[in-house]
Amino acid sequence: MSEDDYWSAVQTMRLRIADLLDTLSPAEWDAPSLCAGWRVREVAGHLSLVPTITTWELIAAGPRGRFNPHHINTVLALRYGALGGPAIVARLRDHAADRRTAKVLDTRNSLFDAIVHSQDIARPLGRDFPIPVDYARAGLDRVWAVGFPFHARRRFAGVTLTATDTDWTVGSGPTITGPVLALLMLTTGRIESALDSLRGPGVDALV
Repeated sequence: MSEDDYWSAVQTMRLRIADLLDTLSPAEWDAPSLCAGWRVREVAGHLSLVPTITTWELIAAGPRGRFNPHHINTVLALRYGALGGPAIVARLRDHAADRRTAKVLDTRNSLFDAIVHSQDIARPLGRDFPIPVDYARAGLDRVWAVGFPFHARRRFAGVTLTATDTDWTVGSGPTITGPVLALLMLTTGRIESALDSLRGPGVDALV
C-alpha cells in the first residue's frame, strides 16, 4: 500500500465511522465498547483526537494519567468523549484527511487504530461494519511489526497465524486460521470477539 493509498484508507475509515456514529441513539453512545472501561463515546472521542493531539497535550495529561501511557490514553478519551456526539462526529469529519498526530506517536498506527476501534464500537451494538481486506491486511502488518502496546510477536510466538482471505501467514506451531480482520482483532487483544471466526488447533491455546 503506497503512502497515498494508506492515507486514503485512513480518511475513508474516519468518514465511515462518523457516518456510523451519526446513526447512534443516546443509549448507544453510552453503551460499553470492546475496550475495557470505555463506552462508545470514549472510543469515538479517542478517534477524534488522533489527528489533532499534540505532544504537549499528552505531556499535560501525564500527571492525571500517573505517567502511564494506558492511563493517559483513558484520561484523554474521557475528555474528548465528553464533548458530545455532534462535536465528536464533526471533529472526525473535519480532520478525516489530516496526516498528522503528536510527535511522540506514530502515524503508521492510524489505520489499524481506526479499523480496530470501528469494531470496538460496532460489534457490541450489533452493527455490521465491514472492512476491506486490503485495509485489514495493512493494519495487521503494522500490528505484527510493532512492539508496544500489543507485543503480538511475543504473545503469539508458539502458533502459526494464517489468513483465509489473503496471502498472509506468520509464525510456527499449531495453526490459527481466519479472516484477516479476525486475526487483527486477535492480535490487538480482542480475543473473545475474534474467536467465532477462528479455526485450527492453535485456537485451543487461546481459551
